[in-house]
Amino acid sequence: MESPADIGFLGLGQMGAPMAERLLGPDVRLHVFDLRPEAVAGFAARGAIGCTSARAVADAAAIVFACLPNGRVSEAVAAEVAEGQAVRLYAEMSTIGRTTVEGIAARLEARGIAMVDAPISGGPGGARAGTLAMLAAGAPEAVARLRPWQERIGRQVFVIGERPGQAQVMKLVNNMVFAATMVATLEGLSMGAKAGLDGDTMLAMLNAGTGRSMVSERVVEEVLSRRFGFGAAIAVVDKDVQLGLAEASALGVPMWGIEQAARVWRFATSQGMGGEDIAALARLMEGWAGAEIRRQEG
Repeated sequence: MESPADIGFLGLGQMGAPMAERLLGPDVRLHVFDLRPEAVAGFAARGAIGCTSARAVADAAAIVFACLPNGRVSEAVAAEVAEGQAVRLYAEMSTIGRTTVEGIAARLEARGIAMVDAPISGGPGGARAGTLAMLAAGAPEAVARLRPWQERIGRQVFVIGERPGQAQVMKLVNNMVFAATMVATLEGLSMGAKAGLDGDTMLAMLNAGTGRSMVSERVVEEVLSRRFGFGAAIAVVDKDVQLGLAEASALGVPMWGIEQAARVWRFATSQGMGGEDIAALARLMEGWAGAEIRRQEG
């Protein structure tokens, strides 16, 4: 019988926790760390090994996943991981942009640690259900070694390329398309609401026609129900869109349409909505239209 694999997970937040949960099992010694002791304690109660730092995880686990909030945190954590005695493969799952990932990969490579650029897409619900899209970019051997664990966490692995940073670009493409689609969908629905159209009817028609999207399928219901609980924060989308626009600028690619949508996300964040759920973006459009996107009574 094979010994359990030593796997590490850094960052037990809204996305990290449900992904780390999928690694729990008799075949894995899961070493975890988060700045919140209560998050670590919850995993320790389920059989994981709670650690007191990122370095402690890297001293114990050969493969370490990281799911962190921004590039600054990712760089600081990677600096700790680079000093680890056991880690040989590092999977950066955060959305932090190509340049930051390239810098982290170079730092780790200098210490003999392979890195796979491994962002994910699908939101907290997808993380809980195990249906995330998993991206991977890095040396083929490292990508192949990581793949079984990615398949355990998500539904499908997309190998984007052999250079860390390429998966970041793909993730930003995805997130910019999502952000622009969300603005367009909510603006359109707010116009329909102002004209007196029923929210359920509009949604059913969108999903039967050419307006169908992930937004119409999974986000709009959170608006109609007034729960506003999709599970991702406005500030996160704003951050990702800004990263995407910076990458487009570096590549010399105009983003005329996406830049307009980005202004809506930036405005929402500037108005104190950054911590609110992305579905709450509808409130902006409703306010501008003077009508709520909702189900008709009776």
